[in-house]
Amino acid sequence: MVRIVLIDDDAVSSFVTEKFIQKNIKQPYKIFKFTSASEALKEIYAINPRYLFVDLIMPQMTGWDFLENLDEKSMETEIYILSSTVDERELRKVAFCQKVKKFLPKQTVKHSIEDIFSS
Repeated sequence: MVRIVLIDDDAVSSFVTEKFIQKNIKQPYKIFKFTSASEALKEIYAINPRYLFVDLIMPQMTGWDFLENLDEKSMETEIYILSSTVDERELRKVAFCQKVKKFLPKQTVKHSIEDIFSS
């Protein structure tokens, strides 16, 4: 069973991402959704997801704060930033963050999800 974690405080965005995953994944899966990065951090190691999608801009704990506190070496997880940001500083930061496999713009999430789960 493929475990997938979505961390996004935007319910609509989370719903849309979940629907695209459901449409494109070809194997049994379970999706764990969190609206709070701090709550996700408490449970992430027990879930041990194969795929992790995290929004950057959230209240209380940002996606960056979450990633800084995440010990990804204890998991075999592909981490994707799912964000609507167009801030060049944020995009550069993502490019240099070794924890992150890829930046996925929310505006083109359909195609990004298709690419991830087509292999």
